Amino acid sequence: MTQKKTIGEVLVDLLERRGVDTIFGIPGVHTVEMYRGLERSSIRHITPRHEISAGFMADGYARASGKPGVCLLITGPGLTNAISAMAQARADSIPMLIISGVNPVATHGQELGHLHELPDQIGMMRSIALFTQTVHSGGDLEPVLDRAFAAMTAGRPGPVHIEIPLDVMSEIVAVPKPRVVQVSRRLPLPEDIARAADILKEAKRPILLVGGGAVAAESSVQTLAEQLDAPVVTTINGRGILGGHPLEVPASPSLAPVREMLADADVVLAIGTQFGPTDYDLNCDGGLPALQKVIRVDVDPLQATRGALPDLTVIGDASAALTAITAEIETPKDCDGVARAKSARTAALTSLGPAYQTGVALIKSIGDALPGCLLVGDSTQLVYAGNCYADIAKPRGWFNSSVGYGSLGYGPPAAIGASLAQPDAPVVCITGDGGFQFCLSELGTAMDENTPVIFLVWNNGGYQEIESYMVSADVAPIGVTPTPPDFVTLAAAYGMGAETITDIADLVPAIKRAHALGQPYLIDFKTP
Repeated sequence: MTQKKTIGEVLVDLLERRGVDTIFGIPGVHTVEMYRGLERSSIRHITPRHEISAGFMADGYARASGKPGVCLLITGPGLTNAISAMAQARADSIPMLIISGVNPVATHGQELGHLHELPDQIGMMRSIALFTQTVHSGGDLEPVLDRAFAAMTAGRPGPVHIEIPLDVMSEIVAVPKPRVVQVSRRLPLPEDIARAADILKEAKRPILLVGGGAVAAESSVQTLAEQLDAPVVTTINGRGILGGHPLEVPASPSLAPVREMLADADVVLAIGTQFGPTDYDLNCDGGLPALQKVIRVDVDPLQATRGALPDLTVIGDASAALTAITAEIETPKDCDGVARAKSARTAALTSLGPAYQTGVALIKSIGDALPGCLLVGDSTQLVYAGNCYADIAKPRGWFNSSVGYGSLGYGPPAAIGASLAQPDAPVVCITGDGGFQFCLSELGTAMDENTPVIFLVWNNGGYQEIESYMVSADVAPIGVTPTPPDFVTLAAAYGMGAETITDIADLVPAIKRAHALGQPYLIDFKTP
């Protein structure tokens, strides 16, 4: 006998079959039917204090786990609150599935004043999501989910959206029979692999540029880099790929010494990198040099046309492409790669000002104190320093919102999501006192879920970077000194341990104390 359930219950079944183990959302009248099946499922539901935080938690979960982050949101304000999180995910190519309710089908476009009504909810989503579709009946649900997962993960990842009308989600339908659900990644063409290998065989000074699109291809990157004896420059989202390796250059391509090395290279192999300004022109000086010969490896043919136009494009999964290229290069090369990488590392670090050098040293000390930790950041000075230079121990160990879409208030909820994805890894959230005030209430979520995130507040009493920029532009610094609260007292109100420090020498001991507790903890570092 065929089992029957509501569409909301079947939705939960189908998500389980696709490996979803965590959902972020705030229930409401417009999503109750979609919650009906959660109690009997293995999926963990996390309740943030705001829907934008649900999106940021899903983002952090996805970055730390490599799996899509999933949100369940009400129609109207629940969905619009999450738009910034979706935009951040799109900018950084993060797989995120947003499932929302929507008012009954017959009301769409009528603007009759129904609760949470939007003139055209799905039309709004088309400008942000890689894919969006309405489920009009029970028979639509599984095919729409298949399309959403394919759009979210088969090519360049990003946010997708599904909406289910109130009068559809309670419909009784037959439970689909189990089947193998697999989303395949595109494989590169053999002729493109052969052409790339021929070019790299002749290279005398090859360099690898590695971005976030290669975060799951660490071993393939390392094997090819060693075969080519090529320095590996990692972008912000690529940090941790080859962490600590003699060929690694964990420095921004916006820095002059890295640019000089790129200009000298006769072949640049760019893997999963966008060539966007926040990685390659951080100071907006237009100084990225012309590259002699460029091979781009990207899973998305459209993305490969943005930024630096290549001499050769290899379209396909990064790991598969690099493995195939390595197989074509049978003899290891001697291109002085280790010496070139060391020279670039030293010069890049030296090129930073004293404040940023201090920040780089502090990030290293945190990593040394907490081996295998994840450092999740907001837009704040310490994060900016690390984006310029930070040798991170492992892939997925460094990410933040200060580039790409650049959302404030990202760090704390994303760190909670990352901790849920990697519960055995230490997680440190680096946030400024200004950005933290966007999402202070998520301390409550951390306590509810007992995610042992260490919240490090870089407290300089306002938006210091913006203030400095305004002064340098001869603009009166207005609106840059929002008064921070007493963070320690606030943490105590949520039952969270906390302390204040004022000396940089006290930071690592405080980090170690916090980690030893195994609970959420806040360190308010009042900087000079």
